[in-house]
Amino acid sequence: MTLAIDCRVLDSSGIGVFLRECLLRFNSQDVTLILIGSAEKIKKLSLKNASILECNIKTFSLKELFCFPKTLLKQINKCDAYFTPYFNIPSGIKIPVFSTIHDMIFPDMPELTSKIGLMARMFFYKRASKKSDLIFTVSKFSEERIKYFLPKTKKTKVIYNGLSKYIINSLENYSFEEKKDDYILFVGNIKKHKGLKTLITAFTKAKQNGFNKKLFIVGNAENFRTKDTEIASLIESAPKDSIKFTGFLSDKELLSYLKNADLLVQPSLYEGFGIPPLEAMSLGTPAFISDIPVFKEIYESFPVTYFKTEDSDDLCIKLINMYKNIDNLPRINLTSEQKDKYTYDKTANLILQTIRENL
Repeated sequence: MTLAIDCRVLDSSGIGVFLRECLLRFNSQDVTLILIGSAEKIKKLSLKNASILECNIKTFSLKELFCFPKTLLKQINKCDAYFTPYFNIPSGIKIPVFSTIHDMIFPDMPELTSKIGLMARMFFYKRASKKSDLIFTVSKFSEERIKYFLPKTKKTKVIYNGLSKYIINSLENYSFEEKKDDYILFVGNIKKHKGLKTLITAFTKAKQNGFNKKLFIVGNAENFRTKDTEIASLIESAPKDSIKFTGFLSDKELLSYLKNADLLVQPSLYEGFGIPPLEAMSLGTPAFISDIPVFKEIYESFPVTYFKTEDSDDLCIKLINMYKNIDNLPRINLTSEQKDKYTYDKTANLILQTIRENL
């Protein structure tokens, strides 16, 4: 099978990770890859059975919709199928299309964008639904939302995300006996659906009741000051030096923070999957997570502690109670079944298998 793959989002944070992890595993399969995107970025992956079609056209652009180069289309349409890790599809593709919708957050939370922004996104969602022979998604929750908002979708297939290679490699010589450091960790961004407001409010209340931990937020403080004044105000009102920002982190640095945190808190209001709790637990770090439907699905068999979504009082009480009798939380050690549940080996194999079955 010859598979054309859109690689233009290779360096993005979430979807880029999904794409890179899949490409590394596609490379070992009986498949020829035709990769569309930046040759400079793609070559860094050192893929052996791949050819590159240089393309710098922006995703979701008018040029992609109406003027995609015929020279590229000619090469793409010689392939057996076209796969995109997102839901942007260039005009002129005549072979079977397999796209990916990770979530339906914008129609589910329209307050995150403008009316025009929502209309634009719904246009691309509907276009992907119409032009895709099958749409991949990352949870049953997301599949339900796709079917709700895009009822004319031909086929969907749930294939879960997995642990990244840098996490898996670190586990080979990892000791679960090491003592944790004295902080709790948040991994996310400043967007409302990540629930950072709930966490900071709960954390500040806990500090007022003798909670002696620090909160580390992965990211740059400047982003919060300039893009979310409400969050910035909450941070400023917290006890001095109790909230720290890590700044930008490399994979190696993030791994260290995940390993050494006493606890990870994921207060999301909405996710398509939600990978940080899985990463943290695989490294022995306990996780407090909101009780949103997708977390109940993904982490059903995992040793997580749930708190009520957007309920800072509930989170505050559970933080205090967790540490009531011990200063540092013990490490957790996932079972073999839990460790093997979500892997990119499974993800990549199922994607290729599904594409073959639907040609």
